[in-house]
Amino acid sequence: MTHWATDYIGKPWIVASDGPDAYDCWGLVVEVHRRLYGRTLEIIPVEENNLKALIRTIDAHPERKRWDTVRKPQEGDIALMRQSRHPIHVGIWLDVDGGGILHCIQGAGVVFQNILSLSSTGWKIENFYRYIGDHAHGTNRHPL
Repeated sequence: MTHWATDYIGKPWIVASDGPDAYDCWGLVVEVHRRLYGRTLEIIPVEENNLKALIRTIDAHPERKRWDTVRKPQEGDIALMRQSRHPIHVGIWLDVDGGGILHCIQGAGVVFQNILSLSSTGWKIENFYRYIGDHAHGTNRHPL
């Protein structure tokens, strides 16, 4: 049986896109959580190529309260990643090939990378987050 993620592999990256023909990193997360888990996640509008605006928008966005930090990811959890000092990229943890991230990156589109491949291309995982909805439990709340 083919993994559900193969439907997304190769779709192009386009800023502010949430499918079905193209995605940005958050748009891919929104679509996968809607399609596979029946969750409605809010779109996070950001200015393209404006790092300060992106960080401010994510820090203040109400979607943050719906996620808890987890140490050991499960299929569908979100990974917050970085290639520099600022974590500004998200992907979805998959229990495939020893574990890895499905994510959409500018210039490559939707790709799956196992942990070794992520590291070799400069991606570092900051944290994993599990959806908790609007529940008020947990102490490790953080945004995407």
